[in-house]
Amino acid sequence: MQALGIVLPEPPSRIANFVSHVQIDKLLFLSGQGPLEADGSKHTGKVGTEVSVPDAYLHARLTGVNLIAVMHTALGDLRRVRRMVKLLGMVNAAPDFDSHHKVINGCSDLFVEVFGLSGRHARSAVGFSSLPGNITVEVEAIVAVDP
Repeated sequence: MQALGIVLPEPPSRIANFVSHVQIDKLLFLSGQGPLEADGSKHTGKVGTEVSVPDAYLHARLTGVNLIAVMHTALGDLRRVRRMVKLLGMVNAAPDFDSHHKVINGCSDLFVEVFGLSGRHARSAVGFSSLPGNITVEVEAIVAVDP
């Protein structure tokens, strides 16, 4: 991660009645995270009208950094990540927007950069009429981990 210039922030605090992660045996389920900067500011707006695809791609990448921060907190050591299994990427999209996959690639590309072939995963990228706090993207993940 240092070679990529990535500094992990503190994991984002939860905004409702849920936990950031749950581990069952060798699977780690990560609650949805959004594009929250280390200073607490968040990226908001409708992708396809107020927010461009390149900007939303960067928001999805930032969301991936936040997911990695949660993984690090949950596992204590990112070397325990065996494989990224599945992502669900949600885009706060304009009604006629059709490039959800290009946005969520920001998170997917980051995971491959950080974890190599173990970062490749199954994925869904879908549009929503709104997301909490009007954030541009939200991503949740399932991760296979070593004991």
